[in-house]
Amino acid sequence: MPMDDLFSDRAIRDQPLARADVERLRAASPHQHLVDCDLEEADLSGLDLSGWTFERCSLRRTDLSGAKLEETQWLSCRGAFAQFTGAQLGEARFTASDFNNCVLRRAVLTAAKFERCKLTGADLSDARTIDIRFEETLLINARLPGISFRKQRLVKVDLSQADLREGDFRATQFEDCSLRDANMAGSRFDDADLRGADLGGLRLFDATLFRGATISREQAGQLLGELGLKVR
Repeated sequence: MPMDDLFSDRAIRDQPLARADVERLRAASPHQHLVDCDLEEADLSGLDLSGWTFERCSLRRTDLSGAKLEETQWLSCRGAFAQFTGAQLGEARFTASDFNNCVLRRAVLTAAKFERCKLTGADLSDARTIDIRFEETLLINARLPGISFRKQRLVKVDLSQADLREGDFRATQFEDCSLRDANMAGSRFDDADLRGADLGGLRLFDATLFRGATISREQAGQLLGELGLKVR
């Protein structure tokens, strides 16, 4: 593709992009739309890419540590092991994207939304997550300690085997979700509606966390069975 076309106001398509290329794009226009671009293992740390759109882009092991990424859009992207440590992702939107094992430690995720995404093994430790939203998203074995889901409606969110220590699930409604084998030590579930959650693997210690929450009769029987009690 000719250089003039590459740095036009139109979407940038099918390009392998290194840091220098991204910096030139940023200088040409503050907002860019990348489609089917290869940014794998690129060092984009600290760059201001706020408002950019990434569509069907490859970001495996891309380093976006400390980058400014407010109001970015991530559509059908693949970014396993991408590094977002300390990045600013306020109001970012992730849709139908695979960011398995990505690192979001200390990232600002205020009002960020993940819909139909794969975040298995993702690390959100110490992230700022006020009003973060997940819908139809896999968070299996993810690290989400201390995150508040208070008064949210969680739909098809798989939190099995996740680290949910000290989480706030008060008045949260679960619909077709999983908490199977999750670490929920110190979490709060007052007034939560857990009838739409898989609670498999619950230990006797964990059962006390659900005091004040609502579960179904079927769940109650399953929990008693898993705790070694015979229900007749």
